[in-house]
Amino acid sequence: MFLKPTILFSAAFLFLIGCKEKSEDKPDGIEHVIVIGVDGLSPDGIRKAETPVIDDMITNGSVKWNVRTVLTSASSQNWASMIMGAGPEQHGIINNDWEMDDHSLPPIVNEADGRFPTIFSVLHQAKPDAEIGVVYHWDGFGRLFQKSAVNYDKRFSTEDSTAADFINYIKTKKPALGFVHFDHVDHGGHHGGHGSDEYYKSVAKADSLIGKILAGIKDAGIMDKTLVILWADHGGIGYGHGGATPQEAEIAGVFYGKGVKKGYKIEQQVYTYDLASTIAFVTGIQQPYAWIGRPVKSAFEGFNEPENLWLGEKSVDAPVIFPERKLYQQAGGLYIDETPAVKMESKIENGTLRYTTDGSDPDAKSPKYEKPFIVNQTTVVKARAFDEKGNASVLSTAYFRVVKSGLGNGLSATFYQGNDLKKLPDFTKMKKGSSWTSPEFGMKRDEINELLEKGNESFAVNFEGFIRIDQPGKYLFTTQSDDGSKLFVDGKEVVDNDGNHGVKEETGTIELTAGKHPIRVEYYNNGGGFWLDAFYKGPGVAKQLIPADKLFVK
Repeated sequence: MFLKPTILFSAAFLFLIGCKEKSEDKPDGIEHVIVIGVDGLSPDGIRKAETPVIDDMITNGSVKWNVRTVLTSASSQNWASMIMGAGPEQHGIINNDWEMDDHSLPPIVNEADGRFPTIFSVLHQAKPDAEIGVVYHWDGFGRLFQKSAVNYDKRFSTEDSTAADFINYIKTKKPALGFVHFDHVDHGGHHGGHGSDEYYKSVAKADSLIGKILAGIKDAGIMDKTLVILWADHGGIGYGHGGATPQEAEIAGVFYGKGVKKGYKIEQQVYTYDLASTIAFVTGIQQPYAWIGRPVKSAFEGFNEPENLWLGEKSVDAPVIFPERKLYQQAGGLYIDETPAVKMESKIENGTLRYTTDGSDPDAKSPKYEKPFIVNQTTVVKARAFDEKGNASVLSTAYFRVVKSGLGNGLSATFYQGNDLKKLPDFTKMKKGSSWTSPEFGMKRDEINELLEKGNESFAVNFEGFIRIDQPGKYLFTTQSDDGSKLFVDGKEVVDNDGNHGVKEETGTIELTAGKHPIRVEYYNNGGGFWLDAFYKGPGVAKQLIPADKLFVK
């Protein structure tokens, strides 16, 4: 069939119109973008600390509570991804050891200085007269961006001096893009532990500094033209981060100010590298093809959620099993000559809480939790919450380990002072330190700190004993550690989790007969936060912490 020329022209015209990127397709009136980056700020920190300023930003702005970071959930690769609109696979910054003159993976495209394009360099190229400034607390942030792309580049040693200088910069220069980085919350997480009073106090301090920045924007007379974005590089668990858990790899993104929807919860999936794309979107510049980020348009008035948004199944908040998890300590606990009571709590209204005690995953037919109950032996308790429509939460698990004294249970543990360890040492060549009997594979931070040389947090611990296997068969062993660990059974290496890293899980399997078998876990910490857990799973045994009643000194 032959189409008339006028019809062909109309169809082509409509096609071109539909494909054209409209320069006016952005929020109106945004002349200034201020990004407040807080290292280590987790959603839990915002929810539980005293944060009246951030709370007000959320109430009068838009929030995405579970922005996904890149992995590993460490600082360099996530700060880089934020400003580069892409992940480690594209920009090549894969760990905290990255340096311009010392890295293994080159960026897929680089600018004259060898760096992957950042929002600073892209904005500078598109708008050479735009005022762009960066003030940062962590000196490592300064190595991630092109110095020629910014008008102002300052680093300060404290969060207070960082904030004061940034506020003065806003007042004097009224930047088109201002970026500030605070590092003290991450320090609170490493020193006191995520979820500790020290950590929450550091979050409250960040909130007060954010309040001062907002006041500075108002004093500069630009609040009605400014978009403020609150972002973070990672959360944390225990005394560190770097692993692949929601606590470490999810942060909250908050949008506030000009053009932002009020009281809105963003539905679209958001990733840390979407920050740069969003800044490009609101400033009306085209992002490089090499970026993989997408702007969070739904945070702004006049823009809807993506038409192709797929939300999957409804998410239901997981229940809490008490004693709940604290720092790295798993929910449940170790009970020596005690009988624990299991208490649970649902976080959803009019929901139903169901549980199991045999290691199986609870479903809609599992027993309904009505009141606390007693367990007389080592038990893995699992629970799920169900809303009124039957949607299920993710699983909550608690490990209750029950053991009686005087039966020879435990492990021999020996401490070794290290010195900038990068992998597990040869213990035969190290000087032995203190020894003690440990009920399980694990350490108490206060006790280890008493053994450390002043100013030296590098150490190793060797755990040795026997594990009693009740049923023969194939057993899976796991270590979760920060930093490295290895697990041996019958003298054979079963799990290799060596090297410097955040909380990381590695597994291995071995065939075992019934009876006692020698078991050993070697562990080391290079510095900062540390932790070790060891799990097993086998015939008739659900995956669980290797319990104290199965471990013996002899």
